[in-house]
Amino acid sequence: MSLRIYVGNLPYTFRDEQVTQLFAPYGEVSEVHVIIDRDTGQSKGFAFVDMANDQAARKAIAELNGAQVGERTLNVSEARPREERPNRRDYR
Repeated sequence: MSLRIYVGNLPYTFRDEQVTQLFAPYGEVSEVHVIIDRDTGQSKGFAFVDMANDQAARKAIAELNGAQVGERTLNVSEARPREERPNRRDYR
């Protein structure tokens, strides 16, 4: 399994294509998922990136963390494992 990267503080206009372009200079980008608010359709300002090579992923993290994109400073780190959450339907 490849290293999953968390990218925070993205410009709200960014979509998967722009994030892919941001990470492509560091190596092959396997998958990008910009998190979108289901009610508004607007980006929530963060994304997850999977890269084919862990070494390339670590280099991207080191070089992009703190980088300026537009007027925003990126927060780039290794993603934490997803926590199990109760099913929302259980609360009805």
